[in-house]
Amino acid sequence: MKTILKILLLAVLPLALIGCEDFGNYYDDFAPAPPRNVSTVTGDNRVDIFWDHNNESDLAGYNVYYSYSYNGTYKLLGSTKNNSFIDYGAKNGDTYYYGVAAYDYNGNESELSYDEVYSTPRPEGFNRAIYDYLKFPNSSGFYFADEEVVPYDSDLSDFFFENYNGTFYLNVWKDSDIQDRGSTYDIYDIKYAPINGWAPLYEGDNVKYEEAKIGHTYVIWTVDNHFAKVRIKQMTQERMVFDWAYQSIEGNRELKREITQKFRPKDGKIKKTYK
Repeated sequence: MKTILKILLLAVLPLALIGCEDFGNYYDDFAPAPPRNVSTVTGDNRVDIFWDHNNESDLAGYNVYYSYSYNGTYKLLGSTKNNSFIDYGAKNGDTYYYGVAAYDYNGNESELSYDEVYSTPRPEGFNRAIYDYLKFPNSSGFYFADEEVVPYDSDLSDFFFENYNGTFYLNVWKDSDIQDRGSTYDIYDIKYAPINGWAPLYEGDNVKYEEAKIGHTYVIWTVDNHFAKVRIKQMTQERMVFDWAYQSIEGNRELKREITQKFRPKDGKIKKTYK
């Protein structure tokens, strides 16, 4: 491209010297490369989308597209000059596939990104509190689907809090599961519910439990086959304060989605279409 530009400048230079007007800017018809390493972060009625910056010198911005299937038709969601975009129109319980195209100042647009990227938004909440069931039985349990505090022995109770002689526990009933995923920075650190490693049911017990620790995130598998996570922020002798997220699609382990698989044309990727 630089060689062509130099030849054109040499050709028009004599004309410019004799008073001719500007002949206009050079037109580039080469599209940028498709953006790479697209990923998402799942939120509550939102999806945050990220990708690597393109390196073209004439890059003008990016168009972000969505579809309801990877090989479906992608519709324009919005445009940005940054390498990130937030889909505020995403609805909890719906799965969205995303593609990103780069465009330059001449309006040339790349193919859609080849990464397989999808996300299913889910509800979340912050700074909720429940109490020790031995002292406050009616406000010791939590029901994710309705986002409400319930009695620990309610049929709706997904988990409940206990202070047993100074040691704190998160309890679920024996037909549910719970697992301590360790210390985390925030509720978003845990991306997926695990396949195994759940707390055991000890002989004679009606509950499964993990010791409750501040700063730890716990994944819960509810009796009706939904997955959720709870991060403990504060505890006293009588109360626990926590953040939570709940996947409203039955059987979906997605608690925070990031890219897990890539497809490249040389690997036989089916071309995506968009409009």
